[in-house]
Amino acid sequence: MDEEKVTLYTKEGYKALTEELTFLKQTKLEEVKKNLAAARSFGDLSENSEYDEAKNEQAKVVARISELEEMINHAKVIDESEIKADVVNLGSTVKVFDYDMDEEVEYSLVGTNEANPMEHRISDRSPIGGALLGKSVGDEVTVDSPAGQLKFKILGVERSKSSN
Repeated sequence: MDEEKVTLYTKEGYKALTEELTFLKQTKLEEVKKNLAAARSFGDLSENSEYDEAKNEQAKVVARISELEEMINHAKVIDESEIKADVVNLGSTVKVFDYDMDEEVEYSLVGTNEANPMEHRISDRSPIGGALLGKSVGDEVTVDSPAGQLKFKILGVERSKSSN
């Protein structure tokens, strides 16, 4: 596997990929085929908006299937048994004190494709995630981010509740 293309995943993130792929292949694609057949039955395809819509939907589903297969082919699920629980790593939940905001914040470190900043699920490749990797409780971290320089103190590290 080309190391540059490898993307790390938690068990739950990888499972979500495979479940979406299964759903698209087994359910959604069949649904789209039925819609396409029904739209074809309406007659003249050159003026058939239902047919155009069904073809567009089919293209989106096929593209997403291809994308998911590519992601799965380049996925590496982290082996949590090899990770020290008190060191920040993929799958860790980290409680930090944000000096700039003067508040405690909790982040879950996840793979790039699992990230959702609105849920405080940050990528191991993001500025904050990358800076926290390998650190332990008590460490102070300075991060150069698009928003400027940020400073955190690590207050706690645990394995993510959802990745156990």
